[in-house]
Amino acid sequence: MPESATRRRVRSLPPPRRVRRPRARAGDPGSRGRLFAAASAEFARHGFAGANVDRIAAAARVNKAMIYYHFASKLALYQEILGDMFHAVAGRVRDVAASDALPDDKLKRFVEAIADEAEARPHFPPIWFREIAEGGTHLSDQTLKDVASVVQMLVSILQEGVRQRRFRPVNPILVHAGIVGPLLLFFASGPLRLRLQRAGIPAAAAVAREDVVGYVQRVSLGVLHGTL
Repeated sequence: MPESATRRRVRSLPPPRRVRRPRARAGDPGSRGRLFAAASAEFARHGFAGANVDRIAAAARVNKAMIYYHFASKLALYQEILGDMFHAVAGRVRDVAASDALPDDKLKRFVEAIADEAEARPHFPPIWFREIAEGGTHLSDQTLKDVASVVQMLVSILQEGVRQRRFRPVNPILVHAGIVGPLLLFFASGPLRLRLQRAGIPAAAAVAREDVVGYVQRVSLGVLHGTL
């Protein structure tokens, strides 16, 4: 076949079909959840400033416009992720504080509630550490109220313990920091602890969740009992 005829035949062939990744529509009931999960991972890796809405949309398999359909803005999406954690914790510790348990048991359950909710949200500890370093500038008013509620429930537990002469007076902020700090550091540091173990620190990655929770409970009660 002459060369010119070959070229004409090639030009006449239809272009190859472009395979498009399916994009969720506004009515897709799963798009909001996928966006929430993708954004949680993105904010955990890059923080608020470094997070990219295009990467979030691609990971969630939706058009970028869906972010603004469901959450209005990148900031609103970020605030909802933080608010999800604190709203859950606030509800848990409110039930703990209102129970008929002894103050010692309430404190143990307070620690357990924070551990449970943080473990259920692996994205939260790294996000929260970055937010603390930035002075909490991205927190919504509602999230601040939930944070305050968590601390206030701890205060009520400590005050009850003092009234019953089971606890000595201790600054609640110190107690709260002594609970939250070790728990979040444990859940945030898994990959690092594995690397430390490989570098020669024995059993750095072998610490169990139950060991950490129990340690925090014992230390907190030791401080409140005056034995530490």
